[in-house]
Parts: sequence; C-alpha cells; structure tokens
Amino acid sequence: MVLDAQSETLIEAMRSTGMLPLRDLGVEGCRNMTDQQGAAIRGPQVSGVEDTVAGGPDGVPIRLYRPTGPPGTLPLVLFFHGGGWVMGGIGSHDATCRHLADDVGCLVASVGYRLAPENPFPAAIDDAWAATCWLIDHAGEFGGDPRRVAVAGDSAGGNLAAVVARLARDQGRALSFQLLIYPVVDRRLDRPSMVENAEGYLLERADVEWFWALYDPDGMAATDGRATLTAAGALEGLAPALVITAEHDPLRDEGEEYGKRLRDAGVPVTVRRYPRVFHGFFGMRGILDAATAAAEEAASALRSVFADAPQR
Repeated sequence: MVLDAQSETLIEAMRSTGMLPLRDLGVEGCRNMTDQQGAAIRGPQVSGVEDTVAGGPDGVPIRLYRPTGPPGTLPLVLFFHGGGWVMGGIGSHDATCRHLADDVGCLVASVGYRLAPENPFPAAIDDAWAATCWLIDHAGEFGGDPRRVAVAGDSAGGNLAAVVARLARDQGRALSFQLLIYPVVDRRLDRPSMVENAEGYLLERADVEWFWALYDPDGMAATDGRATLTAAGALEGLAPALVITAEHDPLRDEGEEYGKRLRDAGVPVTVRRYPRVFHGFFGMRGILDAATAAAEEAASALRSVFADAPQR
C-alpha cells in the first residue's frame, strides 16, 4: 500500500473503528454508513436547494442546487450518485453537488434513482434516463438551459452517466459533456487493478462482485449496453468526456480502458489518474488534497465546455 499521507491516515482511522468490508456490513449497514458519512461532510452554501420529482413511470426524486450569483439562464449538470447501485442517495452526495454548483456556476440536479436489490437492473438506468428526459424538457421552468446539459457521476453513478450519454446520442438529445469519476464499466474481475487492489482499501474486489450480484442477479446485464459499457457498441458521436480514476482502486483499469475506447472512437476525452489515492476519494474534499484538485479539474472542464456551447 503506497497511499499519500492523508489517504493513509484516513484509511487507518477507518480501520481503528473496526469497520467491516462493505459486503460484510450488508445492504442496510452500507446504507447507514453512507448516510452517516454524507451527513458528516458539509458543502458550501448555495443560493437555493429544491426537492422535486421528475416525471416517469414511478416518479424520480430530484434535488436541484442553484448557485450563488446573478439571475439568468444557467447550464445544468445531472449528477448520479455512486454506491454500487445499492447504497447512497441524494443525501450522501449533497456536499459534492453543492461544490459542483458553486464551482461551476451551474444548476446541479441530483437524481435519486431506485436501488438494488429491491429494484435490480434495469431500474436504476430507467430512472436515470426518465429523469434526464424530464429535466431537459422542463429545464426552462427552473432557469436551466437545455442546450447546455452535462451528465456526471461517480462509480456506479459514473456507469449511469455514461449509459445516459449514449442513450442521449441515440435519441437525439445532445449533451455538452460527461464527467465520469472512476466509473464501473463491466463485471470483469481479472484486470490488473482488480488484482493489485483486491484488498486493503475502501472498495475491495469481493465488494465489486457483491454489488454486481445484487444489481444483476440473473446476469442479464452482461451483454446489455445499459449496464455493461463494453457491450455498448459504437461510441462515435458521444459528448466529450473527463474520466477520473484513482491509482489504488479496483476500478482503475476499466475506467481508463473506457477512456481509451472513447478516444479511439474520436470522442474528445481526458483521462486523469490521481496517484496514491483510493476509490471514493473524490467525495472527500476538505479531507484529501487530491479530492480538491480533482474537483477543481472537473469544474474547470465543465466551465470551459459550457462557455463554448451555444446558449439559449
């Protein structure tokens, strides 16, 4: 283990509490943990926070963050939280969304999609896509610009963001950008990063296997591009992307491979590996300097693409 000093201190602090591996905590234990962690990390004040429900078969909870600044039509970032499709929610990623809104000067819509195992694949992507369509169609009602829309997500949320980007291309809903933070790509467990980082970090290889089993118990998603990005077919014409990975993350290699596939398909993409940090670091701004650096890079990329995009 060659983590930076801040990451090492944090991992040791977690171990000192006797924290079990995620799979041993169980579904409810994981959910309680992420709720507590989310409540402990505070984001900046923003101009407004509004909870609403997007249209769809069952309705999808949305939390809308409005940045400080002069009134006007603003770009929109749709954020899909991580947590293996099993844990996490709007509350667990509140600070991340506040920072995005504040740093970019945009509206951020955090999407509360249904979780497995109660709602296995494809419930999460059905909700993510329904929310995306509703938010784009209704953007003008809350001051958003439907011509400047990006998707973002971490881990399983990065998977959802990538799938939404492809669905948007296929259905003629142009997106400006995709921010993919250590995204889940497929169910493979044999890549070098899976082996090198199998144990000892916040996310372990056996946890990845457990999350997939809960999300896709029948194995339906293995050849379905709505979950398995390596089965997604052609990637040409997708929105530009920033793919962020962590050196000591089982998901590192699959995220970087997906970035290469995007580049090979002619998609403008930056793949950035942050050294000596672990899975989940992006949400630890104020604790890890690397999280601050990654958040600043993400915000800079979004500001740039929104500035260059045609406005309504």
